[in-house]
Amino acid sequence: MTRSIKSLSFVASQAPEAQQALGELVARYGNADAETADVIVALGGDGFMLQTLHATMNSGKLVYGMNRGSVGFLMNRFSVDDLPRRIASAVENLCRPLEMRTVDAAGAVSEALAINEVYLFRQSYQAAKLRVSIDGRVRLDELICDGLLLATPAGSTAYNLSAHGPILPLEAPLLALTPVSPFRPRRWRGALLPNHVRVDIDILEAEKRPVNAVADYTEVKSVRSVRISQSENLTAIILSDPDHSWSERILSEQFQY
Repeated sequence: MTRSIKSLSFVASQAPEAQQALGELVARYGNADAETADVIVALGGDGFMLQTLHATMNSGKLVYGMNRGSVGFLMNRFSVDDLPRRIASAVENLCRPLEMRTVDAAGAVSEALAINEVYLFRQSYQAAKLRVSIDGRVRLDELICDGLLLATPAGSTAYNLSAHGPILPLEAPLLALTPVSPFRPRRWRGALLPNHVRVDIDILEAEKRPVNAVADYTEVKSVRSVRISQSENLTAIILSDPDHSWSERILSEQFQY
């Protein structure tokens, strides 16, 4: 696919490398307003890319990232040269976020979105005790663990992979449900779920074993219940170079050692 690129809007993290890159790129290409630009170029690491995708959610804006951070799995390689041509031929990747709805110890309801994953983790020295239901049917009466996460294909190579969860191809209509340090049932290593299901997690013995819930970078403390489902309406669009596509990166990650 080749698109017409007339204007770019640059945004950058506070990292010195990102700020230096911002100055070089603005001097070369100018800096259009984000509302009118054809493409938003994000400079930083994966965390900053997630922030940018959240900020542009459902706007139809295309986001092209270049790595000026540490990991940069979601980013393209950095180069000042020939940027409009690279963006013109970039591949579009559509992301549908997870919607997280929590109820905390005071009964307050919170909602947040996650492009990578929603995860729960124990707040104290005691392991979390959770009940897991899928589409209203209890699948695990009691899971004792340090945490539990639900990852999208885009997020499957992040925290999910570190917790020994499966890598999902970007096109797979799946979500990965992965425990963190499960104690009981000891042999349960997680599940692959269709991306249209609703996952409900109830915290058992919540006062004795408090649990926090996080959607990307939004954290809710002392939750009593968490409901997660993939959004049917919201989307974010990320661009990747055709010779280093996001799908190829996810596939290649499975052969790393």
